[in-house]
Amino acid sequence: MIVIEASILSANYARLGEQAREAEAAGVDAIQIDVMDGSFVPDITFGPGVVRALRLLVSVPLDVDLMIVKPERHLAAFADAGADRLIAHWEACTHPYRVLQSIHELGVEAGVAIGPGTSLSSLEELLELVDMIQIMTVNPGWGGQPFLHSQLDKIRRLRHMLDERGLDVPIGVDGGIDTTTAPLVVSAGATMMVSGSSIYNDKASVAQNVAALRASVA
Repeated sequence: MIVIEASILSANYARLGEQAREAEAAGVDAIQIDVMDGSFVPDITFGPGVVRALRLLVSVPLDVDLMIVKPERHLAAFADAGADRLIAHWEACTHPYRVLQSIHELGVEAGVAIGPGTSLSSLEELLELVDMIQIMTVNPGWGGQPFLHSQLDKIRRLRHMLDERGLDVPIGVDGGIDTTTAPLVVSAGATMMVSGSSIYNDKASVAQNVAALRASVA
């Protein structure tokens, strides 16, 4: 089954808990919390307090996407707050292998994300260490960006790389995911999709939008 995660980056911040619960009731498999520091990416968003508050409201896994420089400084705080998985961006880490080891030592899953301009070769020494790989199909930093079709081939090549090594590592895709692009990334080999503005919008309810995403890859 294809995993669908709702990114609360596109939610109404005045109703954050309520919108997280709406996504859970709609059947998403997890909630992704985009942590931004104003340095690695332009915006500033959530801290451990938001993770802790949402942990009390929803039972689905919380996937914390650390779009921050030197993520090792904050791993313990987010793990203690209730994160089920911590995702570090390869480009933001001085020592990505050590960061992923540290995440595992905290008892949570470790994910790694790479941006559109980063080669898959950067992941070769990390494949046996990660619980998930997230391909960014937009430039990290803000929601609502158009999907970068150039990343489809990267997803295909990553799937081939994992299959060659006999590794059952989920491939996640984050950025520009909607009912048009979702089937494309699944066909390319992705098994997890993160969606923000196509779940949280004024066009339809959260439940209707999640159902439409599911139907598009059924």
